[in-house]
Amino acid sequence: MSLPPLRLKRNEERRLRAGHLWVFSNEVDIAATPLTACTPGQLVVIENARGGPLGTAYVNPRSLICARLLSRRVLNDETAVTGLLHRRLADALALREHLYPTPHYRLVHSEGDGLPGLVVDRYGEHLVMQVSTAGMEARRDAIVAALVELLRPAGILAHNDGFGRELEGLPVGEAEVVHGDVPEFGEVREGGLDFRVPLHGGQKSGWYFDQRPNRERLRAYVRGGRVLDAFSYVGAWGLQAAAAGAAEVLCVDASAPALAVLTENAQRAGFGDVVDTRQGDAFDVLAALLDAGERFDVVAIDPPAFIKRKRDAEAGMEAYLRLNRLAMQLVAPGGYLVSASCSHHLAEADFRDLLRRAVLPLNRRLQLLERGHQGADHPQAPAMAEADYLKVAFCRVL
Repeated sequence: MSLPPLRLKRNEERRLRAGHLWVFSNEVDIAATPLTACTPGQLVVIENARGGPLGTAYVNPRSLICARLLSRRVLNDETAVTGLLHRRLADALALREHLYPTPHYRLVHSEGDGLPGLVVDRYGEHLVMQVSTAGMEARRDAIVAALVELLRPAGILAHNDGFGRELEGLPVGEAEVVHGDVPEFGEVREGGLDFRVPLHGGQKSGWYFDQRPNRERLRAYVRGGRVLDAFSYVGAWGLQAAAAGAAEVLCVDASAPALAVLTENAQRAGFGDVVDTRQGDAFDVLAALLDAGERFDVVAIDPPAFIKRKRDAEAGMEAYLRLNRLAMQLVAPGGYLVSASCSHHLAEADFRDLLRRAVLPLNRRLQLLERGHQGADHPQAPAMAEADYLKVAFCRVL
């Protein structure tokens, strides 16, 4: 059995040949191979304009990214693709087991692991998966079977929400257990601390593993100081600061349930007297702290993505600018700002420029000390600049 072709227009294969994994709908020769003839998730062979094969992909005619390359070889059928998925999952597991002493990490990071549209996070004996493309949705059962064979987990939870599913025309709904049993809360061990993490109702999959190396670097800046952790969620940044010797930590988040878990995590770690919380919109709380004359030795801001789509760029940049300007004013002279952005539509150069713009009207001086990115359990395909989404700046404010 052979797979149907999806032919590209002339010269549109150059990006794929350079290592990229996406095909956009305007690159397809729809006269030769109509996208409307394809069903979401269907396997195809990508061809150049002359009919030469470029590899095997799955397709979604409803999406701007209409095809995602799985292999640069031509695979014959679904059985061959199932075998490929299993091998890629085994490769992903081998990397994490080599790098991390405990089973708490991102196990699969989409294109970076050769599995576009699939994210899997590991919380010890429980897995949380997020499927964001029609191609992976069509193969979810095969993915679950492979994960069970490789890891023998007690349970696997599938999160069926997220912006990616909406873009792909996939149904959006509640999380569902697709194997075994998954409790409401899981456990993460990071930096010598144990965190209780909401798996069913938490943000994303429950934890932000990508910031692990940056939270580790935070420790060097906080000893003996007063620390503000904005967008704190369940305390990943704030508790690391407390563990590194911060004298006082204030954690701010809009979610009361998240702050309740944070308080529990702080008490379990023995930092109940060091860590305090304040519920509210971070912009409002930071403005109120500024009006009250509060100052901190370290301010860490790790907001959600303000630029989810290119058309959000202007409003998102203004939000980042306002947030960073507030944060800079809350830093005591000689103190430190740790500023993050997870918007992949915000380029590194633009992120650096918004820091420049934020500090200019304040009559203060900013020193850029270090820059951080996502950890090694979030690998990147070298040709895909889009994958370098996380940007962190460690700055001194004078």
